[in-house]
Amino acid sequence: MRSITLISFTIFLGLFTVPCLSNAQATVNQASVKISGEVKAPLELNLDSLNKFKQTVVTRKDKDGKDHTYTGVILSDILQKAGVPSGKDLRGKNLTKYVLIGASDGYEVVFALAELDKDFTDRVIILADTVDGKPLPAGEGPFRIIVQDEKKPARCIKMITGIKVLSAK
Repeated sequence: MRSITLISFTIFLGLFTVPCLSNAQATVNQASVKISGEVKAPLELNLDSLNKFKQTVVTRKDKDGKDHTYTGVILSDILQKAGVPSGKDLRGKNLTKYVLIGASDGYEVVFALAELDKDFTDRVIILADTVDGKPLPAGEGPFRIIVQDEKKPARCIKMITGIKVLSAK
């Protein structure tokens, strides 16, 4: 009798656990990053649309010195799709433009547009959605900026919700 009760209780818990896990995954799949501001074509990217871009892999050490492999899209490729000036068009007034990246917890970081442009730098900055072949954990994702080879991780912002292009006044 005791084993039947235990089995029934386990099945009962399973009825509630599976929908909760499904809802959590659905929330991650519905998450998006809005690209706005001084762009020609505002975008809203979710996991599916992000995976249509060319994927790039970068390695970054965590605070304990362990290497992690992140996969995502080079940020300048996303900005280019949104119609942000780049390459030969990144001169004059366009050099006063910057990118403000915001997270769901209110944290924000800034990059000068030239810091992201392949004609100005070899540094790789990606909007990542996986780490070590798995989706980013809840406290980091579903989207995160990874700045390869930057000494401090302060601009490797987690839980990205928006990318806005602005001009310095």
